[in-house]
Amino acid sequence: MAVAIFSLTMQILCLTLFSLTLLCTAFTYRDYSDALEKSILFFEGQRSGRLPPNQRLKWRGNSGLSDGASYHVDLVGGYYDAGDNVKFGLPMAFTTTMLAWSVIEFGSSMQNQIENAKDALRWGTDYLLKAATATPGTLYVQVGDPNMDHKCWERPEDMDTPRNVYKVSTQNPGSDVAAETAAALAAASIVFKESDPSYSAKLVQTAKKVFDFADRNRGSYSDSLNSVVCPFYCSYSGYQDELLWGASWIHRASQDNSYLSYIQSNGHTMGSDNDDYSFSWDDKRAGTKVLLSKDFLEKSTAEFQSYKSHSDNYICSLFPGTSGFQAQYTPGGLLFKASESNLQYVTTTSFLLLTYAKYLSANGGVATCGTSTVTAEGLIAQAKKQVDYILGDNPAKMSYMVGFGERYPQHVHHRGSSVPSIQAHPDRITCSNGFQYLYSSSPNPNVLVGAVIGGPDSKDNFADDRNNYQQSEPATYINAPFVGALAFFSGKATTN
Repeated sequence: MAVAIFSLTMQILCLTLFSLTLLCTAFTYRDYSDALEKSILFFEGQRSGRLPPNQRLKWRGNSGLSDGASYHVDLVGGYYDAGDNVKFGLPMAFTTTMLAWSVIEFGSSMQNQIENAKDALRWGTDYLLKAATATPGTLYVQVGDPNMDHKCWERPEDMDTPRNVYKVSTQNPGSDVAAETAAALAAASIVFKESDPSYSAKLVQTAKKVFDFADRNRGSYSDSLNSVVCPFYCSYSGYQDELLWGASWIHRASQDNSYLSYIQSNGHTMGSDNDDYSFSWDDKRAGTKVLLSKDFLEKSTAEFQSYKSHSDNYICSLFPGTSGFQAQYTPGGLLFKASESNLQYVTTTSFLLLTYAKYLSANGGVATCGTSTVTAEGLIAQAKKQVDYILGDNPAKMSYMVGFGERYPQHVHHRGSSVPSIQAHPDRITCSNGFQYLYSSSPNPNVLVGAVIGGPDSKDNFADDRNNYQQSEPATYINAPFVGALAFFSGKATTN
């Protein structure tokens, strides 16, 4: 009897300690606010074009000022995707969509960072509008030859590699990149609806035209532009997922019933019946299901019940002990999907966990996993573990956000950050001369504040090595969903 009581007491104690660990953390809401500010600041380091007077990362300068000129179009602006100097359309559009979704769901928690977040978003949409409207029946989807760009290690301000322009058209379709561009413009239109209604209207109108172009001229941009988009940003999942994703965003932005009809008519052939367990610049299926589940949870729209069910399946795959569990975690508790740029999957997953938790809690719902359930609080706790790991609560005690915490990566795989700035070294540093900085053991001279890099391996090991791009390269699409996740936790002042 005494043994049973002792055992029960220990179980209660363990459960109590477990509950406390969910509430108590090494990070306060001020830490999350600091990380939020930095996660948005990162985008200033990725800017292409003429920098504005309020540019805060001062080591960057103007770049790509003649992009598109040789093709008689203005393609100045936008973002470099990662550590190189190419403007890739598919990841840039996804980044823009996720920045917009972050503001839509968690902008109310961004406080003094909301304008910075909207500025980061607008830098993307201004460029995408140019790319979508410059030439009828055409979407410009890339500036820069990646094969030539990758043969150089140059800061963007010195760039002298070919700035070739690549496009999709009715003859050479790219439904994936076009529909993602439509999603980005539509999502952003929601963000600017109150503050800039005319801009918002232009965004959603252009989104509809680009979506129609994507839908009427079906095909993958990986087929049309294979040599310059593959293997960098091949559309491995095809274009069906982007068509459903794009339609879903235009439906949410415009409440136009024709897009509701499109979703209902085409969903079954575009992946709505399939379970998919990752969400990225390539594969939109899990994100689409969470996005559309909102309509079922709020309005009981019968046609969207399956999206709620499939969203549950996605959530259940992340939770050990549920019937649908299949995710892999490192010994330190980090979700692990891929050896290259793994944290992109961690930030998108954290965002979907928090967004779905928001939808569930607003409507008294739970995620159903066979005979068990997961509450909104459970989703938040799982997301928090992932966010905290990135910020430094991990076996290595390393923050994987540059400039955050006491210990963070110093040798980031990023041309502009690793080469002396034009302020420190005004003379041109040529294509081949830059490689001395790639292979240097010295820390990057320019701190790319807020950059979340690829991250550790499946055993929580991380090599702070600039040449190890799989682990040390940042990307806009890693940061964009993290902006929303950090905003959520920065607004949770009462839980700390």
